[in-house]
This record gives sequence, structure tokens and C-alpha cells, in this order.
Amino acid sequence: MTGRRSFDDLVALIVRLRAEDGCPWDRAQDHRSLRPYVLEEAHEVIAAIDAEDPSALVDELGDLLLQVLLHSQIASEAGTFSLDDVIDLLARKLVRRHPHVFADAPKDLDSINRTWEAVKDEEGGTKQSLPAILTARKFVSRLDDATAIEGSSYLTDEAAAGGRILAAIASAWKDGFDPEIALLKAIAHLSRVAEGEGI
Repeated sequence: MTGRRSFDDLVALIVRLRAEDGCPWDRAQDHRSLRPYVLEEAHEVIAAIDAEDPSALVDELGDLLLQVLLHSQIASEAGTFSLDDVIDLLARKLVRRHPHVFADAPKDLDSINRTWEAVKDEEGGTKQSLPAILTARKFVSRLDDATAIEGSSYLTDEAAAGGRILAAIASAWKDGFDPEIALLKAIAHLSRVAEGEGI
């Protein structure tokens, strides 16, 4: 294989790695064993974005794409779905969730957000247990009035403490920051401060 690789070349490489005479590590993987790598690669993409390093971003996006291709190939071998199914479903979903582009739906941001959430609710999908901060971020993004978080009469001190955390997440999201990333940056900052002070 010479010259610039294409998407089809990349797919063929994954097939070769998973073949009987391919890579033992790649052949040993399944959906469950790859879970940590999906999360790790997503975080490394975020790190490359934060570093404003285009070459690192190219590299990390490739690693994230590898996860998509590996999962698709594993599923294809099992006869459950294929990469073409992934692409087709994504294309259909994008059209369905953007009626303001592909149909006559209103184009103001409030309407777009309401339509997006309504379509997602109609689609259903996997009911997953998300990390608490992500669950909170998704919750506060749907609130019309986030001031109700702090004004609520919580039944226990523990719930009230959670309310204060939720209020901070709502404030970060309102200011345009992802609370997970903002929290990680605060921890990194304080870690550097602690190391500098010899704590």
C-alpha cells in the first residue's frame, strides 16, 4: 500500500488486523474489552483541542475513528451490524434531527433545541447510566429556569449539597463551559499549585 490512504484502505486494514493471521491483540478484542479505549481516546481528543495542536488533533481523531471501525468490524464478523449500517443510521439521524435544514421547521435556536430533544425522545435508544456530571449537564440544559435549583426546598442536607453542585454545573453550562472539562482543568490547576507549594 503506497501513497495517501483512503477510507476504504483503512477499513481493509482493520479487516486484515482482525483476520486469522492478523494481530493477536486486535483479534482478542470484543465490544466490552474496548470500552476503556473509547473513553480514553475521547479524552485525548479533548486534550488535543485544548492544546490547540492541529497535528495532535489529527492523530487523536484517528485513534477515535479506530474505535468506531473496530467495533463495526467485530459486529460485522458476528453478523449483528456492519460499518455501512453505522453510516446509514447516522445519516438518517442527522436528517431527522435537522428539520430546520432538510424540511420547513423553524430556524431559531430555541426551536432547534426543542426539536432536537423531541426527536431524541421519540427515537428512544439505549437507556444508559451516565456519569453524574454528564447526567446533571444534560438535565440543566433542558431547564427553562435554572434558579429553581437553588430555590428548591430539599428534603435532606445531602440532597441540598447535591443541589449546590447542580447549581454550579448549571452556572458553568450557562457560561458556555462543559462542567466535566472545567472541573478537570480546575483539578489540574490546583494540583500544580499544590506541587509548587510542596503540599
